[in-house]
Amino acid sequence: MASTAGSLTAPYSTPASSVGQLFLDRVAKSADAEAFRGPADGGGWRSWTWKQAGDEVTALAAGLLSLGLTIEDRVAISSNTRVEWILADLAIMCAGGANTTVYPSTSREDVAFILGDSGSRFLFAENEAQVAKVRDNGVSIEKVIVIDGSGDGDWVISWEALIERGRQHLADNPDAVTQAVNATGPDNLATLIYTSGTTGKPKGVELPHRCWTYEGAAIESTGILRPDDVQFLWLPLAHSFGKVLLCAQLQIGFLSAVDGRVDQIVNNLPQIQPTFMAGVPRIFEKVYAGVAASAAADGGAKAKIFEWAFKVGKKYQAEKLAGGSPSALKYNIANKLVFSKIQERMGGRIRYFVSGSAALSPEIAEWFNAAGLPILEGYGLTETSAATCLMRPERIKFRTCGEPFAGTELKIAEDGEILVRGPGVMRGYRNLPDATAEVMLADGWFATGDVGEIDDLGRLRITDRKKDLVKTSGGKYIAPSAIESQFKALCPIASNMVVHVEGRNFASALITLDPDALAKFGAAAGLPADFAAASQSDVVRAEVQKAVDQLNAGLNKWETIKKFTILDHDFSIEDGELTPSLKVKRKVVEGKYADVLNAMYSS
Repeated sequence: MASTAGSLTAPYSTPASSVGQLFLDRVAKSADAEAFRGPADGGGWRSWTWKQAGDEVTALAAGLLSLGLTIEDRVAISSNTRVEWILADLAIMCAGGANTTVYPSTSREDVAFILGDSGSRFLFAENEAQVAKVRDNGVSIEKVIVIDGSGDGDWVISWEALIERGRQHLADNPDAVTQAVNATGPDNLATLIYTSGTTGKPKGVELPHRCWTYEGAAIESTGILRPDDVQFLWLPLAHSFGKVLLCAQLQIGFLSAVDGRVDQIVNNLPQIQPTFMAGVPRIFEKVYAGVAASAAADGGAKAKIFEWAFKVGKKYQAEKLAGGSPSALKYNIANKLVFSKIQERMGGRIRYFVSGSAALSPEIAEWFNAAGLPILEGYGLTETSAATCLMRPERIKFRTCGEPFAGTELKIAEDGEILVRGPGVMRGYRNLPDATAEVMLADGWFATGDVGEIDDLGRLRITDRKKDLVKTSGGKYIAPSAIESQFKALCPIASNMVVHVEGRNFASALITLDPDALAKFGAAAGLPADFAAASQSDVVRAEVQKAVDQLNAGLNKWETIKKFTILDHDFSIEDGELTPSLKVKRKVVEGKYADVLNAMYSS
């Protein structure tokens, strides 16, 4: 083995016995404090205290018990991110069940597979559109609870009807929920999360309660988050990244404002004024692209001030990270003229952003840090309960994703693969013993499939996925994701790049553009407002070519992008090109645009 790493963080406290117990403990400690905030009907925000959330969760859990739920019975949730998703999940935990998470964008066919493979008995469905996916679909769901809707009173019941059932059950069995929580232990199944399935049917990752309660305790031990923090939570809760943030909240006790509408993020930030927010790289790329495009469109003196400010900010922050004490005179001026305005757009109170799910461009991370908005990059997989490593504020190093949490160990295999061992590792893939055996190695080590390095402070750097490394006809290897993240930092109007080689002696790329950034760039350049037309203009191609030339200048000869095609539309979740966490489904894209890719080689 090449290298190993443990954590520099203080030991974590003993985790709760289950997520349900963690929640009940938090309700008891913080009864009158605000727990959740969500959009209210008619505008504004509705608030739940911990006691109010506890009462609703207890009634929902009792309702599930009245339906016959027993320990580890699966209950699926198919809904967008909202407070009710969290309450439903906590109710499942308190009833001793296990949550099968389903993205609301999942196709009817895949919903049938996931619910069938998981053996889910009950389903929380957000609305009739989600209910329709299980009607006459060959799945054995005993009861559907619809969040927005009244149901038919028989097979489909309303949220309110389940609460009423629960209250009646508690009247006859007042200790029913407490008994269910007491009967649930660390090794009981808590969550089934199905992988995206870009190369076949998705695999169900089985995560017991110990995974989540450990994550909460380990995150608390870093000291990064406090009870008085305010989180803006918009990430898909069907994703492990969203779930781990919930467990951190239960452990620490801060407030979460919850709204999964991605198109409302910018509008919500000034209203919520969060102190921290987690996101995927695409969100930070969009902020960067939007601000940079606005500055370029302003031109003249404003553009020069903007450029000067970031030059000052990067130098100042670099000296601080190196342990120096730089003069703050120029930085304070830059902050007043430029950075404070960016900070206000983010709500004005951000202490940290957290980035995960995919690699973040170091150039974009440096840009945010210069503006006084540090991004703490993390690393993990669904199989490791999302959070394995996190960058510590006092040990920020760009191009790394921090060190492991207390209690988690990392090891680099001889072929460069990252191995993980700790309480956050899954117990296996559901119904797939052979697939489980492939990744669960001797002595408790889990093979991640990622390739990386560990520095002298134990910070992890991801270089690529093993399965994504491609070989040129000359025998050289290319890591596409590293090239793609660099490009997006160089081209503010870009949305995605997909590098392709296919055994040739040079790389080609598909490029999509960001609609908002292109609109600003196009308006300043006098281009048509139509996205498709503007994307294919000579002016836009020249701008993209300039960024590709900059990119190539820093690459090895065999990595350089010789040809590229700009698509006249962006990738989307709806068209199956992006995952719900906004990562490109590489194999789907390569198959869908095979003719475009082949044309670049044949020409």
